Amino acid sequence: MNYAKINKTDIANGPGVRVSLFVSGCTHHCKGCFNPETWDFAYGQPFGVEAQAEILQALAPPYIAGLTLLGGEPMEPGSQRALLPFLERVREAYPEKTVWCYTGYLFDQELLGCSRARCEVTDALLALVDVLVDGEFMQEKKDISLRFRGSKNQRVIDVRESLGSGKVTCLE
Repeated sequence: MNYAKINKTDIANGPGVRVSLFVSGCTHHCKGCFNPETWDFAYGQPFGVEAQAEILQALAPPYIAGLTLLGGEPMEPGSQRALLPFLERVREAYPEKTVWCYTGYLFDQELLGCSRARCEVTDALLALVDVLVDGEFMQEKKDISLRFRGSKNQRVIDVRESLGSGKVTCLE
């Protein structure tokens, strides 16, 4: 997996000050996407040991609330496979920090159901995510007044509550 950018002080993609990883590769190609360069799976740099160490170090300060995954598309199967062992390390090192993930895939229909996004690590990866912002960005439903999402169709989902109850629990 490649990544486009690491932002060490992000205040737009989840609550508090966060570290954000923008992965490369997306098959959605949403009209009006704010990061179209990240559609290319080859864009950016390899997500290797150095990049992972940089993120782990950036998460250390107590004022950092957690990690946000976006892109690109973190829930493309290849990205999921690369992110799972890394998120396990994040959880081990920083159990008190939250993990947010932005995806164009729908949580209940595509990530939990049969789809091109679902693979052998999807369940394990979702178990490490606290909040999932799901749904493709839709230009015609864009609303700049929404917190933590770009269009009205997107949902801010409490993943742990949703997995535990068997029904989607939205935070906003």
